[in-house]
Amino acid sequence: MSVYSNRSTDPPQERAAYAGVILDLLGNREPLAVLRHTSAALARAIDGLSVDRMRLPEAPGKWSIAQVLQHLADSDVVWAWRMRLILAQDRPQLTGYDQDLWAERLHYAEADPAEALATFDVLRKGNLTLLERATPDDLKRVGVHAERGEESVERLCRLYAGHDLMHMRQIDRIRAATAT
Repeated sequence: MSVYSNRSTDPPQERAAYAGVILDLLGNREPLAVLRHTSAALARAIDGLSVDRMRLPEAPGKWSIAQVLQHLADSDVVWAWRMRLILAQDRPQLTGYDQDLWAERLHYAEADPAEALATFDVLRKGNLTLLERATPDDLKRVGVHAERGEESVERLCRLYAGHDLMHMRQIDRIRAATAT
């Protein structure tokens, strides 16, 4: 399985390795700059593509661009919830989620790409506003993730920025694979 995969059925060591891979993608880039840039980068990445093409997976069993966009929107819902828990409570428990079950049961294959991008944009703006209001001490606050242990708001920012970069690469790869 790919190091970029993060399934709930993966063994704990693979789930832990996923976070490291995501952080490596970010490298020394400023997480907030990446997070601020993603909405515009996504819009550019899908510019000129038809809805039908965005619904084509790169290969059987793989996601389409529309599914990736919906995943990104839903991931920002999860990030919003986790940040708010950490900022408002002391050491809250953070649950994991099975992205493949979400994709299946929330019908990502039927997602409207423009709507998914619009949802992502609104959620991302709200999350960035929350971060801009956070103090340095707020950013150090932690929750306890069920699979990865302690995670601060600051670490979540780094993880989600790396996650954005990973999915931008995926969209580029899908776009190339579905070119006619």
